[in-house]
Amino acid sequence: MSVRLEHAKGLYLEGIRDGHVREAIGAHTGARYTQHSTGVADGPEGFIAFFEPFIERNPKRDIEIVRAFEDGRYVFVHVHQSLNDGEAQWVTTDLFDTDAEGKIIEHWDVISEFVGPGPSGNTQVDGTTEISDLELTEFNKGQVRLFMADVLQNGDFERFDDYIAEDLIQHAVGLENGRDACRARIEEAQDAGAHCELVFKLIGQGNFVVSYSKSVMDDEAVAVFNIWRLAEGKIAEHWSNAETIGPRETWGNCGKF
Repeated sequence: MSVRLEHAKGLYLEGIRDGHVREAIGAHTGARYTQHSTGVADGPEGFIAFFEPFIERNPKRDIEIVRAFEDGRYVFVHVHQSLNDGEAQWVTTDLFDTDAEGKIIEHWDVISEFVGPGPSGNTQVDGTTEISDLELTEFNKGQVRLFMADVLQNGDFERFDDYIAEDLIQHAVGLENGRDACRARIEEAQDAGAHCELVFKLIGQGNFVVSYSKSVMDDEAVAVFNIWRLAEGKIAEHWSNAETIGPRETWGNCGKF
């Protein structure tokens, strides 16, 4: 495990799971800590002010980092949280920027409720975890970038079948497996006026690519992390985590992006 991954996992597991909030923020962050989780203020003080009461409210914290990827200075983790013997369960997707020493200097996240198996029979967090095909990292990132530009941003479905495997394994809430169900959901959303306004970050490691984007419909904006697993040049498995962006006056920092 790299130094960058050690710091990202340490902040999560030592700070939140194990309750050592002050020690973890001091050990794993750099000269600055810019925060984009809108309920948390910038800096170590903001982290402490949010998570010390969180620890008190939730004495039982079962936190599992299911997936973790890194691309240069960026680290991503996909996490399942079960609080107080399952009283509340959450899926969190977190992106960290790091400094030259691998310490965390900036953080973005999306949080949603864990709802269990959907129509596909899969959950938001189960499925493939093994990283492979490291030599294909840049190619796979390019494929996802093209898919998002062509289909999600421009509504061009001409090459849809070239990007998505017919037997797509689906983990997004409410969706069945398969390419046809994926296409139908995207077309339905776009027909209703939704569109992907911004692809903010896109990182990858081998067969996995992670995108962080903003979708907009009417006056509502949604922050979305998508995890894409590719095989033979096509998206073969997909996880999604989405969070509605609240009004500006509710933010404790400069916002989700």
